[in-house]
Amino acid sequence: MRGRIIRLIVICLVFLPLLMWLAWVITPKTKLVAAIIDKTVLTKQGQEHISLNWVLNHERFTKTSKDAYDIGHDYYGFFPQPEEKFRIKGLERFSNSQLEQLSLDADLVYFTDTYGIYNNEWYQHRNVNERSGMLYGGLSNKDVELLRLMKEKHKLIIAEFNTIGSPTMSENRAQFEQMFQLKWTGWTARYFNNLDIKVNKEIPQWLIRNYKKSHNNKWPFKKSGIAFVNDNDQVTILEEEVHLTNPLPHILSNQYGQEHLSLPEKVKYPFWFDVMELPKGSVNQAVSKFEISANEEGLKELKKYGIPSTFPAVTMHKGKDYTFYYFSGDFSDNAINITSSYFKGVSFFQSFFYSDHDPMERTSFFWKFYRPMLTDILEDYNESLQK
Repeated sequence: MRGRIIRLIVICLVFLPLLMWLAWVITPKTKLVAAIIDKTVLTKQGQEHISLNWVLNHERFTKTSKDAYDIGHDYYGFFPQPEEKFRIKGLERFSNSQLEQLSLDADLVYFTDTYGIYNNEWYQHRNVNERSGMLYGGLSNKDVELLRLMKEKHKLIIAEFNTIGSPTMSENRAQFEQMFQLKWTGWTARYFNNLDIKVNKEIPQWLIRNYKKSHNNKWPFKKSGIAFVNDNDQVTILEEEVHLTNPLPHILSNQYGQEHLSLPEKVKYPFWFDVMELPKGSVNQAVSKFEISANEEGLKELKKYGIPSTFPAVTMHKGKDYTFYYFSGDFSDNAINITSSYFKGVSFFQSFFYSDHDPMERTSFFWKFYRPMLTDILEDYNESLQK
């Protein structure tokens, strides 16, 4: 009896992946033309847009009636080449007539990252935790023009963390904010599981230096916490127990988000995010919000810098005029393997891909939050195109 059970398990382990792959293969393809903009591509694996490509591939959304999206080719932005060479193929090279044609051809536009590439990141033997001259980045005039054209044509527009942050020029940021009735406070932040600079070498040197500059050259932190930095290089740190009852930022979704975007009620988010706000009278609604679990001391520190303890995480406008989503975190950057997107039903096994005990892991965010949300957004929009 035991031998039969073992053989059955072995058969399932061998044939189940094959059946899942075959189920994916026979799933009908759906043409959905996405203009993907990513200016922060250090490798051909496209880390900053890998989650988007995973969803497109898994759900069989294709760039033509036959051809799937190529993660290393089908986007506009920075293209890495061997031996520290690169090519820049962004919208900046487009004429006005070419932008107009792109806005006609594309069903949607998704700005996954405009932070760009800096000298110390691209060229070897540089300190990646220090700032340096920029090779390419920022929301350009042509990017703004494409957004305007897509909005005029009632297309789907998605943007996320750092689309209008540094190094975007203030004029282009203001145009984006006015166009979509959304405002950046100037603050970005990230959770660190260890703020001891002798131990955690991932804390950027510029962040440490700017904090010390305005705090008598001191860095007293040893536990986990959240670092906030603004566009004027001001830095404030909220530390576990001292300022925070829970050091991890969390995203809470309202009833609409849970029912229409398949979002969990609450999920942790340990990576970079920006602090956004909705101007009075904005047409947008925040279907999810970041929550910083600050105690009395933490709230005082936030208030001193004008930083709210809750602010939009997923902002949405869905109307006959246009459909717009802004994700206030680096949502499309997750540690996932594109190979798993070729297996239908793989989400049933998602708990095997991550450990909830690790506060720094982001794979659970992909499976619990990003994948179901983006899938619902794309499927809903595709249905509207068929009407």
